[in-house]
Amino acid sequence: MTIANAALASEMLDIVAPAYKAKKVLRTATGDQRNAALRAAAAAIRAHKKAILSANAADANTARQQKMAPAMVDRLLLDDDRIEAMAKGVEDVAALPDPVGRELARWTRPNGLDIARVATPIGVIAMIYESRPNVTADAGALCLKSGNAVVLRGGSDARFSNAAIHAAMVEGLRAARLPEASISFVRNTDRDAVGMLLRGFNGLIDLIIPRGGKSLVKRVQDESQVPVLAHLEGICHVYIHAKADPAKARAIAVNSKMRRTSVCGAAETLLIDRAVLVTTGKAVLADLAAAGCEIRGDDDVCAAFPAARKADYEDWRTEYLDAIIAVKTVDGIDDAIEHIDLLGSQHTESIVTEDRAAAEKFLADVDSAIVEWNASTQFADGAEFGMGAEIGIGTGRLHARGPVGVEQLTTFKYVVRGTGQIRP
Repeated sequence: MTIANAALASEMLDIVAPAYKAKKVLRTATGDQRNAALRAAAAAIRAHKKAILSANAADANTARQQKMAPAMVDRLLLDDDRIEAMAKGVEDVAALPDPVGRELARWTRPNGLDIARVATPIGVIAMIYESRPNVTADAGALCLKSGNAVVLRGGSDARFSNAAIHAAMVEGLRAARLPEASISFVRNTDRDAVGMLLRGFNGLIDLIIPRGGKSLVKRVQDESQVPVLAHLEGICHVYIHAKADPAKARAIAVNSKMRRTSVCGAAETLLIDRAVLVTTGKAVLADLAAAGCEIRGDDDVCAAFPAARKADYEDWRTEYLDAIIAVKTVDGIDDAIEHIDLLGSQHTESIVTEDRAAAEKFLADVDSAIVEWNASTQFADGAEFGMGAEIGIGTGRLHARGPVGVEQLTTFKYVVRGTGQIRP
Protein backbone atom coordinates (compact mmCIF):
# COMPACT_ATOMS: atom_id res chain seq x y z
CA MET A 1 0.00 0.00 0.00
CA THR A 2 1.35 3.42 -0.94
CA ILE A 3 1.71 6.20 1.62
CA ALA A 4 -1.18 8.04 -0.05
CA ASN A 5 -3.44 4.96 0.11
CA ALA A 6 -2.48 4.32 3.72
CA ALA A 7 -3.40 7.89 4.60
CA LEU A 8 -6.73 7.57 2.78
CA ALA A 9 -7.46 4.24 4.49
CA SER A 10 -6.80 5.86 7.87
CA GLU A 11 -9.03 8.81 6.96
CA MET A 12 -11.84 6.49 5.88
CA LEU A 13 -11.57 4.33 8.98
CA ASP A 14 -11.89 7.48 11.08
CA ILE A 15 -15.30 7.96 9.41
CA VAL A 16 -16.56 4.38 9.32
CA ALA A 17 -15.52 3.28 12.83
CA PRO A 18 -17.53 6.03 14.60
CA ALA A 19 -20.51 5.18 12.38
CA TYR A 20 -20.25 1.58 13.59
CA LYS A 21 -20.33 2.81 17.18
CA ALA A 22 -23.23 5.12 16.39
CA LYS A 23 -25.33 2.22 15.06
CA LYS A 24 -25.29 0.67 18.54
CA VAL A 25 -26.64 3.88 20.04
CA LEU A 26 -29.31 4.15 17.36
CA ARG A 27 -30.54 0.62 18.05
CA THR A 28 -31.69 1.74 21.48
CA ALA A 29 -32.60 5.35 20.68
CA THR A 30 -36.30 6.07 20.88
CA GLY A 31 -38.44 7.00 17.93
CA ASP A 32 -39.05 10.37 19.57
CA GLN A 33 -35.29 11.05 19.64
CA ARG A 34 -34.85 10.19 15.99
CA ASN A 35 -37.88 12.28 15.01
CA ALA A 36 -36.61 15.26 17.03
CA ALA A 37 -33.30 15.08 15.16
CA LEU A 38 -35.09 15.03 11.82
CA ARG A 39 -37.31 17.99 12.66
CA ALA A 40 -34.28 19.96 13.83
CA ALA A 41 -32.41 19.02 10.66
CA ALA A 42 -35.30 20.27 8.51
CA ALA A 43 -35.26 23.56 10.39
CA ALA A 44 -31.49 23.81 9.89
CA ILE A 45 -31.84 23.23 6.13
CA ARG A 46 -34.24 26.16 5.95
CA ALA A 47 -32.13 28.32 8.26
CA HIS A 48 -28.99 27.72 6.18
CA LYS A 49 -30.66 28.07 2.78
CA LYS A 50 -28.39 30.95 1.77
CA ALA A 51 -25.23 28.94 2.52
CA ILE A 52 -26.61 25.87 0.71
CA LEU A 53 -27.50 27.92 -2.38
CA SER A 54 -24.07 29.55 -2.38
CA ALA A 55 -22.39 26.14 -2.21
CA ASN A 56 -24.64 24.86 -4.98
CA ALA A 57 -23.83 27.84 -7.20
CA ALA A 58 -20.13 26.98 -6.89
CA ASP A 59 -20.81 23.37 -7.88
CA ALA A 60 -23.03 24.40 -10.81
CA ASN A 61 -20.44 26.89 -12.07
CA THR A 62 -17.76 24.18 -12.07
CA ALA A 63 -20.13 21.76 -13.85
CA ARG A 64 -20.82 24.26 -16.61
CA GLN A 65 -17.11 25.04 -17.02
CA GLN A 66 -16.52 21.31 -17.43
CA LYS A 67 -19.29 21.27 -20.09
CA MET A 68 -21.52 18.87 -18.19
CA ALA A 69 -24.64 17.90 -20.16
CA PRO A 70 -27.66 20.14 -19.43
CA ALA A 71 -29.67 17.19 -18.08
CA MET A 72 -26.89 16.44 -15.60
CA VAL A 73 -26.65 20.09 -14.56
CA ASP A 74 -30.40 20.03 -13.89
CA ARG A 75 -29.91 17.10 -11.51
CA LEU A 76 -27.32 19.13 -9.65
CA LEU A 77 -29.18 22.44 -9.32
CA LEU A 78 -30.94 23.66 -6.20
CA ASP A 79 -33.28 26.62 -5.83
CA ASP A 80 -35.66 27.92 -3.17
CA ASP A 81 -38.37 25.44 -4.12
CA ARG A 82 -36.05 22.44 -4.17
CA ILE A 83 -34.56 23.35 -0.80
CA GLU A 84 -38.03 23.71 0.68
CA ALA A 85 -38.98 20.35 -0.84
CA MET A 86 -35.86 18.85 0.73
CA ALA A 87 -36.71 20.20 4.19
CA LYS A 88 -40.35 19.15 3.81
CA GLY A 89 -39.19 15.68 2.78
CA VAL A 90 -37.17 15.35 6.00
CA GLU A 91 -40.23 16.43 8.01
CA ASP A 92 -42.39 13.96 6.13
CA VAL A 93 -40.00 11.16 7.05
CA ALA A 94 -40.17 12.24 10.71
CA ALA A 95 -43.97 12.03 10.56
CA LEU A 96 -43.98 8.42 9.34
CA PRO A 97 -44.75 5.58 11.76
CA ASP A 98 -41.65 4.22 13.49
CA PRO A 99 -40.44 1.23 11.42
CA VAL A 100 -38.19 -0.10 14.19
CA GLY A 101 -39.68 -2.62 16.60
CA ARG A 102 -42.72 -3.37 14.43
CA GLU A 103 -44.12 -6.81 15.12
CA LEU A 104 -44.34 -8.31 11.63
CA ALA A 105 -45.85 -11.62 12.74
CA ARG A 106 -46.49 -13.58 15.92
CA TRP A 107 -47.60 -17.11 16.68
CA THR A 108 -47.55 -19.73 19.42
CA ARG A 109 -46.22 -23.25 18.91
CA PRO A 110 -47.94 -26.36 20.34
CA ASN A 111 -45.19 -26.55 22.98
CA GLY A 112 -46.11 -23.08 24.22
CA LEU A 113 -43.21 -21.14 22.66
CA ASP A 114 -44.26 -17.61 21.74
CA ILE A 115 -42.45 -16.53 18.54
CA ALA A 116 -42.47 -13.02 17.08
CA ARG A 117 -40.78 -11.59 13.98
CA VAL A 118 -39.71 -8.02 14.80
CA ALA A 119 -38.31 -5.29 12.52
CA THR A 120 -34.78 -4.13 13.38
CA PRO A 121 -32.26 -1.72 11.78
CA ILE A 122 -29.80 -3.11 9.22
CA GLY A 123 -26.78 -1.41 10.84
CA VAL A 124 -24.30 0.76 8.93
CA ILE A 125 -25.32 1.68 5.38
CA ALA A 126 -22.85 3.20 2.92
CA MET A 127 -24.66 5.39 0.40
CA ILE A 128 -22.67 6.11 -2.78
CA TYR A 129 -24.36 8.58 -5.10
CA GLU A 130 -23.87 11.12 -7.86
CA SER A 131 -25.08 14.58 -8.81
CA ARG A 132 -28.30 15.08 -6.87
CA PRO A 133 -27.49 16.89 -3.60
CA ASN A 134 -30.99 16.27 -2.22
CA VAL A 135 -29.93 12.63 -1.78
CA THR A 136 -27.76 13.81 1.13
CA ALA A 137 -30.87 14.85 3.04
CA ASP A 138 -33.09 12.00 1.82
CA ALA A 139 -30.59 9.26 2.63
CA GLY A 140 -29.64 10.78 5.95
CA ALA A 141 -33.28 11.13 6.98
CA LEU A 142 -34.39 7.67 5.87
CA CYS A 143 -31.45 5.90 7.46
CA LEU A 144 -31.83 7.76 10.74
CA LYS A 145 -35.59 7.16 10.87
CA SER A 146 -35.00 3.42 10.38
CA GLY A 147 -32.37 3.34 13.13
CA ASN A 148 -29.38 2.95 10.81
CA ALA A 149 -26.11 4.83 10.76
CA VAL A 150 -25.16 6.00 7.28
CA VAL A 151 -21.88 6.90 5.58
CA LEU A 152 -22.57 9.27 2.68
CA ARG A 153 -20.23 9.51 -0.28
CA GLY A 154 -21.58 11.92 -2.90
CA GLY A 155 -20.17 12.80 -6.30
CA SER A 156 -17.42 15.33 -6.74
CA ASP A 157 -19.70 17.50 -8.90
CA ALA A 158 -21.87 18.27 -5.84
CA ARG A 159 -19.17 18.27 -3.20
CA PHE A 160 -19.88 21.74 -1.76
CA SER A 161 -23.67 21.34 -1.88
CA ASN A 162 -23.50 17.96 -0.15
CA ALA A 163 -21.21 19.28 2.57
CA ALA A 164 -23.55 22.21 3.30
CA ILE A 165 -26.61 19.95 3.51
CA HIS A 166 -24.74 17.42 5.66
CA ALA A 167 -23.83 20.19 8.11
CA ALA A 168 -27.55 20.90 8.55
CA MET A 169 -28.29 17.21 9.17
CA VAL A 170 -25.55 17.08 11.82
CA GLU A 171 -27.05 20.15 13.47
CA GLY A 172 -30.25 18.14 13.88
CA LEU A 173 -28.36 15.23 15.45
CA ARG A 174 -26.73 17.57 17.95
CA ALA A 175 -30.07 19.06 18.90
CA ALA A 176 -31.43 15.60 19.71
CA ARG A 177 -28.19 14.51 21.45
CA LEU A 178 -27.58 11.66 19.05
CA PRO A 179 -24.06 10.77 17.80
CA GLU A 180 -22.90 13.05 14.99
CA ALA A 181 -21.47 9.95 13.29
CA SER A 182 -25.03 8.68 12.81
CA ILE A 183 -24.94 10.61 9.52
CA SER A 184 -21.33 10.68 8.34
CA PHE A 185 -19.99 12.28 5.19
CA VAL A 186 -16.91 11.43 3.11
CA ARG A 187 -15.43 14.69 1.90
CA ASN A 188 -12.52 13.07 0.05
CA THR A 189 -13.37 12.72 -3.67
CA ASP A 190 -10.60 10.20 -4.38
CA ARG A 191 -12.04 7.28 -6.38
CA ASP A 192 -10.18 4.87 -4.10
CA ALA A 193 -12.42 5.95 -1.22
CA VAL A 194 -15.33 4.21 -2.93
CA GLY A 195 -13.28 1.05 -3.33
CA MET A 196 -12.52 1.04 0.38
CA LEU A 197 -16.21 1.33 1.24
CA LEU A 198 -16.97 -1.55 -1.12
CA ARG A 199 -14.54 -3.77 0.79
CA GLY A 200 -16.56 -3.15 3.93
CA PHE A 201 -13.80 -2.46 6.49
CA ASN A 202 -13.86 -5.99 7.88
CA GLY A 203 -17.57 -6.05 8.62
CA LEU A 204 -18.07 -2.47 9.79
CA ILE A 205 -20.41 -1.79 6.85
CA ASP A 206 -23.57 -3.87 6.48
CA LEU A 207 -25.09 -2.66 3.20
CA ILE A 208 -24.08 -0.61 0.15
CA ILE A 209 -26.66 1.43 -1.76
CA PRO A 210 -25.47 3.09 -4.98
CA ARG A 211 -27.55 5.77 -6.68
CA GLY A 212 -26.33 7.25 -9.92
CA GLY A 213 -25.35 6.42 -13.46
CA LYS A 214 -24.88 3.01 -14.99
CA SER A 215 -21.09 3.04 -14.66
CA LEU A 216 -21.23 3.80 -10.92
CA VAL A 217 -23.86 1.16 -10.16
CA LYS A 218 -22.08 -1.47 -12.28
CA ARG A 219 -18.80 -0.79 -10.50
CA VAL A 220 -20.47 -1.18 -7.12
CA GLN A 221 -22.23 -4.40 -8.14
CA ASP A 222 -19.03 -5.84 -9.65
CA GLU A 223 -16.61 -4.92 -6.88
CA SER A 224 -18.56 -4.88 -3.62
CA GLN A 225 -17.75 -7.42 -0.93
CA VAL A 226 -20.80 -6.13 0.98
CA PRO A 227 -24.48 -6.79 0.05
CA VAL A 228 -25.77 -4.25 -2.49
CA LEU A 229 -29.28 -2.82 -2.92
CA ALA A 230 -29.54 -1.06 -6.29
CA HIS A 231 -31.01 -0.64 -9.72
CA LEU A 232 -28.72 -0.45 -12.72
CA GLU A 233 -30.94 1.45 -15.18
CA GLY A 234 -34.39 2.96 -15.48
CA ILE A 235 -35.49 1.84 -18.92
CA CYS A 236 -39.17 2.57 -18.32
CA HIS A 237 -41.97 1.90 -20.82
CA VAL A 238 -45.34 3.41 -21.60
CA TYR A 239 -47.61 1.11 -23.63
CA ILE A 240 -50.53 2.70 -25.50
CA HIS A 241 -53.03 -0.11 -25.88
CA ALA A 242 -55.56 -0.34 -28.71
CA LYS A 243 -58.32 0.71 -26.29
CA ALA A 244 -56.46 3.66 -24.76
CA ASP A 245 -58.34 6.87 -24.12
CA PRO A 246 -56.65 9.34 -26.53
CA ALA A 247 -56.59 12.23 -24.05
CA LYS A 248 -55.11 10.07 -21.30
CA ALA A 249 -52.56 8.60 -23.70
CA ARG A 250 -51.38 12.03 -24.81
CA ALA A 251 -51.11 13.43 -21.29
CA ILE A 252 -49.47 10.35 -19.75
CA ALA A 253 -46.91 9.88 -22.53
CA VAL A 254 -45.76 13.51 -22.46
CA ASN A 255 -45.62 13.68 -18.66
CA SER A 256 -43.82 10.31 -18.39
CA LYS A 257 -41.08 11.52 -20.72
CA MET A 258 -40.87 15.27 -20.39
CA ARG A 259 -41.82 16.29 -16.83
CA ARG A 260 -38.21 15.69 -15.82
CA THR A 261 -36.13 13.78 -18.32
CA SER A 262 -33.23 13.24 -15.91
CA VAL A 263 -35.04 11.08 -13.33
CA CYS A 264 -34.90 7.29 -13.34
CA GLY A 265 -38.70 7.09 -13.66
CA ALA A 266 -38.73 8.98 -16.96
CA ALA A 267 -40.12 6.90 -19.83
CA GLU A 268 -37.43 5.90 -22.31
CA THR A 269 -39.49 3.69 -24.64
CA LEU A 270 -43.02 4.22 -25.96
CA LEU A 271 -44.86 1.17 -27.27
CA ILE A 272 -47.86 1.88 -29.53
CA ASP A 273 -50.43 -0.69 -30.55
CA ARG A 274 -50.49 -0.95 -34.35
CA ALA A 275 -54.28 -0.52 -34.32
CA VAL A 276 -53.96 3.08 -33.06
CA LEU A 277 -50.59 4.12 -34.52
CA VAL A 278 -51.99 6.55 -37.12
CA THR A 279 -54.68 7.93 -34.80
CA THR A 280 -53.88 8.19 -31.09
CA GLY A 281 -50.24 7.26 -31.64
CA LYS A 282 -49.63 9.98 -34.20
CA ALA A 283 -51.19 12.59 -31.91
CA VAL A 284 -48.97 11.45 -29.03
CA LEU A 285 -45.85 11.71 -31.20
CA ALA A 286 -46.84 15.21 -32.30
CA ASP A 287 -47.28 16.25 -28.65
CA LEU A 288 -43.88 14.84 -27.70
CA ALA A 289 -42.18 16.59 -30.63
CA ALA A 290 -43.91 19.87 -29.76
CA ALA A 291 -42.57 19.52 -26.22
CA GLY A 292 -39.03 19.29 -27.61
CA CYS A 293 -38.58 15.52 -27.57
CA GLU A 294 -36.61 13.73 -30.27
CA ILE A 295 -38.46 10.69 -31.64
CA ARG A 296 -36.50 7.59 -32.66
CA GLY A 297 -38.87 5.08 -34.20
CA ASP A 298 -39.13 1.80 -36.07
CA ASP A 299 -40.09 1.72 -39.78
CA ASP A 300 -43.83 1.97 -39.10
CA VAL A 301 -43.38 4.89 -36.73
CA CYS A 302 -41.17 6.74 -39.21
CA ALA A 303 -43.75 6.17 -41.95
CA ALA A 304 -46.58 7.51 -39.78
CA PHE A 305 -44.51 10.37 -38.36
CA PRO A 306 -41.80 11.44 -40.86
CA ALA A 307 -40.11 13.77 -38.35
CA ALA A 308 -38.93 10.69 -36.43
CA ARG A 309 -35.37 9.37 -36.80
CA LYS A 310 -34.81 5.69 -37.54
CA ALA A 311 -34.14 3.75 -34.35
CA ASP A 312 -31.62 0.94 -34.06
CA TYR A 313 -31.44 -1.97 -31.63
CA GLU A 314 -29.47 0.01 -29.04
CA ASP A 315 -32.26 2.57 -28.76
CA TRP A 316 -34.57 -0.04 -27.21
CA ARG A 317 -32.08 -0.64 -24.40
CA THR A 318 -30.86 2.91 -23.73
CA GLU A 319 -31.58 5.06 -20.69
CA TYR A 320 -31.34 8.49 -22.32
CA LEU A 321 -32.06 10.70 -19.30
CA ASP A 322 -32.67 13.34 -21.94
CA ALA A 323 -35.42 14.59 -24.27
CA ILE A 324 -35.19 11.51 -26.51
CA ILE A 325 -37.61 8.59 -26.68
CA ALA A 326 -37.54 5.31 -28.59
CA VAL A 327 -40.91 4.41 -30.13
CA LYS A 328 -41.89 0.92 -31.31
CA THR A 329 -45.05 -0.45 -32.92
CA VAL A 330 -46.38 -3.63 -31.27
CA ASP A 331 -49.02 -6.14 -32.30
CA GLY A 332 -51.06 -6.31 -29.12
CA ILE A 333 -50.43 -6.73 -25.44
CA ASP A 334 -48.44 -9.98 -25.64
CA ASP A 335 -45.99 -8.34 -28.04
CA ALA A 336 -45.66 -5.35 -25.70
CA ILE A 337 -45.02 -7.55 -22.66
CA GLU A 338 -42.45 -9.62 -24.57
CA HIS A 339 -40.57 -6.45 -25.56
CA ILE A 340 -40.52 -5.19 -21.96
CA ASP A 341 -39.35 -8.57 -20.64
CA LEU A 342 -36.56 -8.75 -23.21
CA LEU A 343 -35.24 -5.19 -23.18
CA GLY A 344 -36.53 -3.52 -20.01
CA SER A 345 -34.68 -3.05 -16.73
CA GLN A 346 -37.56 -4.13 -14.47
CA HIS A 347 -38.00 -0.59 -13.14
CA THR A 348 -41.39 0.98 -14.04
CA GLU A 349 -43.88 0.23 -16.81
CA SER A 350 -47.31 1.74 -17.55
CA ILE A 351 -50.22 0.64 -19.72
CA VAL A 352 -52.74 3.17 -20.99
CA THR A 353 -56.09 1.49 -21.69
CA GLU A 354 -59.77 1.51 -20.84
CA ASP A 355 -59.88 -2.30 -21.10
CA ARG A 356 -59.77 -3.64 -17.53
CA ALA A 357 -58.91 -7.20 -18.61
CA ALA A 358 -55.96 -5.99 -20.65
CA ALA A 359 -54.78 -3.79 -17.78
CA GLU A 360 -54.98 -6.61 -15.24
CA LYS A 361 -53.06 -8.91 -17.59
CA PHE A 362 -50.33 -6.28 -17.96
CA LEU A 363 -50.14 -5.70 -14.19
CA ALA A 364 -49.92 -9.43 -13.51
CA ASP A 365 -47.58 -10.50 -16.31
CA VAL A 366 -45.00 -7.69 -16.37
CA ASP A 367 -42.25 -8.57 -13.89
CA SER A 368 -41.03 -5.09 -12.98
CA ALA A 369 -40.68 -3.43 -9.58
CA ILE A 370 -43.49 -0.97 -10.41
CA VAL A 371 -46.36 -1.59 -12.84
CA GLU A 372 -49.05 1.01 -13.51
CA TRP A 373 -52.40 1.42 -15.24
CA ASN A 374 -53.31 4.82 -16.67
CA ALA A 375 -50.62 6.70 -14.75
CA SER A 376 -47.35 8.47 -15.54
CA THR A 377 -44.13 6.56 -14.91
CA GLN A 378 -42.87 9.65 -13.10
CA PHE A 379 -44.85 8.53 -10.06
CA ALA A 380 -42.02 6.04 -9.46
CA ASP A 381 -40.92 7.97 -6.42
CA GLY A 382 -41.03 7.23 -2.71
CA ALA A 383 -42.63 10.55 -1.80
CA GLU A 384 -45.37 10.01 -4.38
CA PHE A 385 -46.03 6.59 -2.84
CA GLY A 386 -46.59 8.23 0.54
CA MET A 387 -43.29 6.90 1.90
CA GLY A 388 -41.91 10.34 2.78
CA ALA A 389 -38.90 9.93 0.52
CA GLU A 390 -36.82 7.18 -0.99
CA ILE A 391 -33.21 6.16 -0.97
CA GLY A 392 -33.52 4.62 -4.42
CA ILE A 393 -35.55 2.18 -6.50
CA GLY A 394 -34.83 -1.50 -6.00
CA THR A 395 -35.18 -3.68 -9.11
CA GLY A 396 -33.75 -6.89 -7.69
CA ARG A 397 -35.88 -9.70 -6.36
CA LEU A 398 -34.38 -10.04 -2.90
CA HIS A 399 -35.20 -7.90 0.15
CA ALA A 400 -36.70 -4.76 -1.43
CA ARG A 401 -38.28 -3.81 -4.77
CA GLY A 402 -39.57 -0.44 -5.91
CA PRO A 403 -39.08 2.70 -3.79
CA VAL A 404 -36.79 1.96 -0.86
CA GLY A 405 -38.17 3.81 2.15
CA VAL A 406 -37.90 3.40 5.90
CA GLU A 407 -39.60 0.00 6.10
CA GLN A 408 -37.31 -1.38 3.38
CA LEU A 409 -34.27 -0.18 5.37
CA THR A 410 -35.04 -2.60 8.18
CA THR A 411 -34.40 -6.30 8.53
CA PHE A 412 -35.89 -8.49 11.25
CA LYS A 413 -35.08 -10.88 14.04
CA TYR A 414 -37.08 -13.60 15.77
CA VAL A 415 -37.93 -13.09 19.41
CA VAL A 416 -38.77 -16.39 21.15
CA ARG A 417 -40.37 -16.36 24.61
CA GLY A 418 -40.58 -19.55 26.59
CA THR A 419 -41.55 -20.86 29.98
CA GLY A 420 -38.75 -23.37 30.42
CA GLN A 421 -39.20 -25.50 27.30
CA ILE A 422 -36.40 -27.87 26.24
CA ARG A 423 -36.17 -29.76 22.99
CA PRO A 424 -36.65 -33.55 23.28
